[in-house]
Amino acid sequence: MQYADYTLWQREQLGELDDPDSLIAAQVAFWEHELAGLPERLELPTDRPYPPVADHRGARVPLEWPAQVQQQIARVAREHNATSFMVMQAALAVLLSKLAASAEVAIGFPIAGRRDPVLDELVGFFVNTLVLRVDLAGNPSIEEVLGQVRARSLAAYEHQDVPFELLVERLNPSRSLAHHPLVQVMLAWQNSIPELGLGEVQASPVPVDTRTARMDLAFSIEERWTEHGQPAGICGVVEFRTDVFDAASIQMLIGRLQRVVVAMTADPGRVLSSVEVVDAAELARLGEVGNRVVLTRRRRCWCRCRGCLPGRWPAPRMRWRSAVVGGRGVTGSSMRRRTGWRTC
Repeated sequence: MQYADYTLWQREQLGELDDPDSLIAAQVAFWEHELAGLPERLELPTDRPYPPVADHRGARVPLEWPAQVQQQIARVAREHNATSFMVMQAALAVLLSKLAASAEVAIGFPIAGRRDPVLDELVGFFVNTLVLRVDLAGNPSIEEVLGQVRARSLAAYEHQDVPFELLVERLNPSRSLAHHPLVQVMLAWQNSIPELGLGEVQASPVPVDTRTARMDLAFSIEERWTEHGQPAGICGVVEFRTDVFDAASIQMLIGRLQRVVVAMTADPGRVLSSVEVVDAAELARLGEVGNRVVLTRRRRCWCRCRGCLPGRWPAPRMRWRSAVVGGRGVTGSSMRRRTGWRTC
């Protein structure tokens, strides 16, 4: 079979979009319902305001977690009939919701698109991007969030044939040159690639840093294993836009994600508002530059949490913009460098 044969077969299976009884029409209808009313973008705190036009320049920060975290993720996944990837999706959704103070989060994730084993050896581009929408309103428990992620992920897998470009065309979100449509954060769970042996020659993959960024944030992670098949940790990279983020902020973001993962897997029955994103050291720094009474007072935000700084800070929520202080212009990033201030 050649790739051209596959495309002809796929078109025959999916049918025509203008045929209401076709498989492709049913899948498009699913996505139109699933993503109806999705917020235009996820408003994450940044080091700099979004430019009118993204320059698509990027950088990478490595991610390294110990085997204990890997084992905890796998354990919770087994207990809830889910996968480790689903646990990571839930953790990232929780973190992003707290960062953006938003009850709804959309995360993109790639899918191989090779449903039939016959396609495993076929050379061609099958990868598609799917959208996971997570609703975190009402202060749900971690178990409830994971259950929702599992259900929506499985539904997305069953409707994976709609090309992302067609989905954008049909949903017709507000288009902007400043950010990617529908999703601005990607999460990819990669299969570990073993070394290739060719006689006496050993070959191993070498990552290539293109210094570009496809989206605001792109997490690419994989599990590592020992020679005896034992967990050896989780590694990966976080690709980010350098026009709005600094590497130091991404490094802190990775630490916060690990903190959320550890809290979730330690007690999946806990509610979302009990998951702390800001650690004690960060809170102490905030107390040095802010009003400690305000920072420690519980304020009502969408999730009624105390780990979400937009929920601590007096309304309206602080945005990163330039301001004049003492006759001098101060930007959000410069204030952060001087004070160590970080959002949750």
